[in-house]
Amino acid sequence: MVVLLKVLLALVSLALIAVVLLQPGKSAGLSGAITGGAEQMMGTKAKGYERVLERITKFVAIGFLLLSFIVAYLVQ
Repeated sequence: MVVLLKVLLALVSLALIAVVLLQPGKSAGLSGAITGGAEQMMGTKAKGYERVLERITKFVAIGFLLLSFIVAYLVQ
């Protein structure tokens, strides 16, 4: 069971790395520098796939944290 949880933890950690790397950067060139402040203030920046990636990142990170605690507890 511990081996299965360790393998699952490795897969979740790779998924977390992939999801974080798929997210676009905060700076979108010169146009992002000009209009970025207004979009961040109004909260309309995250649309479409950016919002989906943000939610996936949140759930994968929570899963990684929980699996890390479980594996650490079982290994002792």
